[in-house]
Amino acid sequence: GCNPLAETGRSKLQNQRAVLNQQILKAVRMRAGAENLLRATTNNKVRDQVLLELSFVNSDLQILKEELEGLNISVEVYQNAEETFSIPLVPLGLKETKEVDFTLPLKDFIQEHYSEDSSEYEDEIADLMDLRQACRTPSRDEAGIDMLISYFLQLGYVENRFFPPTRHMGVLFTWYDSFTGVPVCQQNLLLEKASILFNIGALYTQIGTRCNRQTQAGLENAADAFQKAAGVLSYLKETFTHTPSYDMSPAMLNVLVKMMLAQARECVFEQVGLSGIRNEFFTLVKMTQEVAKVGEVYMLVNTAMNQEPVKENIPYSWSKLAQIKSDHYKALAHYFTATILCDHELQAGDDEDQQEKALSQLYDHLPEGLRARAVLRDKAQRRQLGKAHLHTAIVHHEEALRVCGLCKKLRHIEALQEVLAAAHKRSLLKYGQQETEDEFLSMGRAPDILPKTEHKIETIAPQFSKVKVKDFFHKLGPLAVFSAKQRWTAPRTIPIQEPGQLGFHLRGGAPVQIYCLDPLCSAASMGLKEGDYIVSVGGMDCKWLGVNEVLEKLRSVGEQPLEMEVISCQDTAASLHSKSATYSVGMQKTYSLICLAMDEDKMDQTKKAPLKLPFLSWGTKNRQKAASTLCLPSAVAGSAQIKKKLSPFTLLSTESSLY
Repeated sequence: GCNPLAETGRSKLQNQRAVLNQQILKAVRMRAGAENLLRATTNNKVRDQVLLELSFVNSDLQILKEELEGLNISVEVYQNAEETFSIPLVPLGLKETKEVDFTLPLKDFIQEHYSEDSSEYEDEIADLMDLRQACRTPSRDEAGIDMLISYFLQLGYVENRFFPPTRHMGVLFTWYDSFTGVPVCQQNLLLEKASILFNIGALYTQIGTRCNRQTQAGLENAADAFQKAAGVLSYLKETFTHTPSYDMSPAMLNVLVKMMLAQARECVFEQVGLSGIRNEFFTLVKMTQEVAKVGEVYMLVNTAMNQEPVKENIPYSWSKLAQIKSDHYKALAHYFTATILCDHELQAGDDEDQQEKALSQLYDHLPEGLRARAVLRDKAQRRQLGKAHLHTAIVHHEEALRVCGLCKKLRHIEALQEVLAAAHKRSLLKYGQQETEDEFLSMGRAPDILPKTEHKIETIAPQFSKVKVKDFFHKLGPLAVFSAKQRWTAPRTIPIQEPGQLGFHLRGGAPVQIYCLDPLCSAASMGLKEGDYIVSVGGMDCKWLGVNEVLEKLRSVGEQPLEMEVISCQDTAASLHSKSATYSVGMQKTYSLICLAMDEDKMDQTKKAPLKLPFLSWGTKNRQKAASTLCLPSAVAGSAQIKKKLSPFTLLSTESSLY
């Protein structure tokens, strides 16, 4: 990973994000305590004082949320340094997390479950923790992506090795919401995997914004990065449903996928026009429909951002930027159409049929009384329709400038202001070159332009297979056998008195199994059973050896007696409900804040922490589907009555307002 103390613009933003997350956590804890006191007290004087304190705390939280939104719209930090005249693209900030110590839980599990010396795996555990720490500050390139993917794949091995479906491991994962800063804490590895996936998508967006959009290669790389980001976020939405974090909720991820594809579409349009747009009839028709498509997709993004429940948590400036881009690119479409009509009169050598067909494809329908061929032939009609498009373009430009000026976060982005002002000035200049408005007054509103594109933009699924990862805990044995789901007896030592006459056969791959055991042989009398796995021969580990290699070891000692160690597979108890980074049926879908009841800093690190149930499990101990989430209802200042009491000892309604 990158140096976390590096004084780069991106690292400064991430450090500010981490500080804001801690301040938000403190304020949320204070609010939770005040709400608990409000529910418990019956003294009116105390209630009034608590409500006053709650109003201050909620005000502080709103201020902190606005500061976090300011970090999310600090897009200029992520843009390419050589960029001079392009509308900024929006990247996602990386989710922040707290450090996790795997040492004690994994060492205890290795000794208890695998019956091996846990001290032999200290280096592997340290490698896992080092990789996780490095993933908190990935480099903004393909190496950073590969590192995050390698950790995500490594988590798959860790989950199968150490996280049984029947109990928690006592490892608490804490991740902060990228938009609200509220922490989500769970003892579930799936929260870790989902958060890493989100950061892979976020890093792709940062790579896309960093590309130099003044070159063909840079625009190709930017479009590709945004499509890959959309693919990762789409994979996250389909794989980890109902995650207890707003930024990873299905509704939010759906909006983010649309936004990334819209930015990829914008890069493709810039790529088409990078070498210059020739003032030629058919070229302008093509560019008109391409830019109309960009305006359309940003209009859909803006609509999605203003729908519940995303509207409450998406940065306000993002929604306004999508609206600005929609108006800006719609204005460009009308400007190009006006240029077609005003600058290209039908000449004697022109193909009238082709021009008529191309012009007809721009519209769903022309204004009443107009026909495409008549417009091409009649100079007055061309000018009237062209001026109508110019007027519409100016209206869209002015709306984009107005919205930009009203948003305090966007009006300070100089590049955005320059692009919008230049496009508006160009449309005004062209409009002023036309004749008086007498002819225009009879035309009315310009018809809408049909979007069309020749470039397909779609999500690119993550290619996890391209990153080759070796299991850190390879020494434990083949994962298909030596996993957290399987249970065995402790290794038993079986002496082999006559290596030449074993009394059993071997089968299977690694590790090999005993079969066709002669019940009268010496090995059977010493405790060897049918179906046992051989884990070592003569002190040499053979979990990864096949039948031929194990037989060779058994025969290599000649007539000397030797010892082999075997294990027997036990019947696995019926697994309980598999917990995941989701809400459970009967529990509200809300933020998980176990950290409010745990003081991790005071926990004695030298002792093994006893496994504790999450404190919402007090009332759900006998329920099959429990959830490690804490519901934090918001109290409305000035309201003396609580409409709905939420208690960890009562069943909560499946209805939820989170999504």
